[in-house]
Amino acid sequence: MKKVLSTVALTAMVSFGAQAQDTVKLGVLLGYTGPIESLTPHMAASAELAMKEVSDSGLLLGGVKVEPVRADSTCVDAAAATAAAERLINSEGVASIVGADCSGVTTAVVQNVAVPRGMLIISPSATSPALTAVQDNGFFYRTAPSDARQGEVIAAMLNEQGIKTAALTYTNNDYGRGLANSIQSNFEKLGGKITLSAAHEDGKGDYTAEVAALAAAGGDILIVAGYLDQGGRGIIQSSLDTGAFDTFFLPDGMIGDSLPQAIGPGLNGAWGVAPGTDSKGAATFEEMAKAANINLGPYTHQSYDAAALILLAMQAAQSTDSAKVAPMVMEIANGPGEKIYAGELAKGLKILAEGGKIDYDGASDIRMLEPGESSGSYRVLQVKDGKLETVGFR
Repeated sequence: MKKVLSTVALTAMVSFGAQAQDTVKLGVLLGYTGPIESLTPHMAASAELAMKEVSDSGLLLGGVKVEPVRADSTCVDAAAATAAAERLINSEGVASIVGADCSGVTTAVVQNVAVPRGMLIISPSATSPALTAVQDNGFFYRTAPSDARQGEVIAAMLNEQGIKTAALTYTNNDYGRGLANSIQSNFEKLGGKITLSAAHEDGKGDYTAEVAALAAAGGDILIVAGYLDQGGRGIIQSSLDTGAFDTFFLPDGMIGDSLPQAIGPGLNGAWGVAPGTDSKGAATFEEMAKAANINLGPYTHQSYDAAALILLAMQAAQSTDSAKVAPMVMEIANGPGEKIYAGELAKGLKILAEGGKIDYDGASDIRMLEPGESSGSYRVLQVKDGKLETVGFR
């Protein structure tokens, strides 16, 4: 069941009457600046692709159009993200929010804005296991799987490759700590050993000391649970410069084209994971994204699905009021009903308008577990000749 914060009175419920408006606004709250800034423009564009698809159909609530409004979460500054979310509601009048992206700022926005304001918010990329237990009154969902699942997948992959020891570094925030704990506990259950699990801070110019400590502990591989545009990249570059490590595992926060472009040939052979699937809906979405000049990457599929779920839930509720829309999300995601894939939002809207039921698979083969998060499939990637290539799925 969704965690309920009974002591918070929802006195500031945001309510919109579908009959009285021609346009509904959705916030797109992502880190356009910060440690994943190379990823978020494509995530936003993917969410907006779903919004355009719905607008072009003319079927949402009798012809309501969808207008996206972007705001910067920064990924790391909780105060800035909270202020941005408040602006989306107070100044822009959004009905729901796609976002935030990183786990710490998402937690802050859920607790400080979404719950007190009664605002539906669906994150495409916040993965901290702690978010499973966040008290959200049923207003928070995520189309990304928890890092509790990612840790299981990573540990199994390391074990299958015969890796017995690994050093582990993680960005010092909710995301990094949660993922590191999951990797270590699952790897050790399989008989592996983490020689050292050490935090690193983002934004430093020199990671020599951190890499020296990791090298002293040793290991068959260095797992870098950081951010590709910040400390994680610095750790890898320093490791290569000093000869400390030359084999790396890259969890989801390190997956993106900017990393091999920045590091160069030294990253060849590195491998990692990011949420992904080879489903029918994923293939269709990828064709749509390419046609729209959107670069495919981590959480693009999940961003499309976050926006689509909000809009389909509005149709099911026949309202844009979050109090009515939020309870419909799980039903839309899990069915029962007719399967709806990426590119079929008009079909889904029509079925719902006629009183039918749908089972939304979307772009990421979404299946929601209680309390409202994706069960999670993963794309396995390897860096070959300076490029990330998909080599399988888990």
